[in-house]
Amino acid sequence: MVVLNKIYTRTGDKGETALGNGVRVAKDDARVNAYGTVDEANATVGLARQHANGEMDASLARIQNDLFDLGADFCRPDMTKDKDADYTPLRILDRQVDRLEAEIDAMNTKLTPLRSFVLPGGSALAANLHLCRTVTRRAERLAITLAGTEDVNAAAVKYLNRLSDWFFVASRTANDNGSKDVLWVPGGNQ
Repeated sequence: MVVLNKIYTRTGDKGETALGNGVRVAKDDARVNAYGTVDEANATVGLARQHANGEMDASLARIQNDLFDLGADFCRPDMTKDKDADYTPLRILDRQVDRLEAEIDAMNTKLTPLRSFVLPGGSALAANLHLCRTVTRRAERLAITLAGTEDVNAAAVKYLNRLSDWFFVASRTANDNGSKDVLWVPGGNQ
């Protein structure tokens, strides 16, 4: 359980922060960039939820919890040394990726087929879901950069990849199952 009695500690005043294993690194470390961007993605989901209800809101709530799991996963390096931890480090699991895939497939069955690329927009919910998608894509790119030099849970990277797809399909769902998507018109303003 997390207990936060004091919000500021002054330990980061010189540009460092502690990872989940207690090791101090620069605040612009690749690992910190990855989980920091996951946190940013989570904040965009909070904005999207202001326009969601019912099952969409429930799905977004599950995703927010998953994103905290993902941040915990990324902040704990040295996957091979986890046996030395005082607790079992939290990791994203393949079944979380599988759940996203099942939800994508369910939403996708109701969508009108695409005839063009979709511009971010439409309803307020759809526009916010597109923002979630783009921030998630950035988190994925940063996770891949991190994986180039350090151990990263492969399921965590897959989760980000699938989550951006989820946000795209959900944005179309929020646009009356695609009927109110804003479509790109190539060269339309030339």
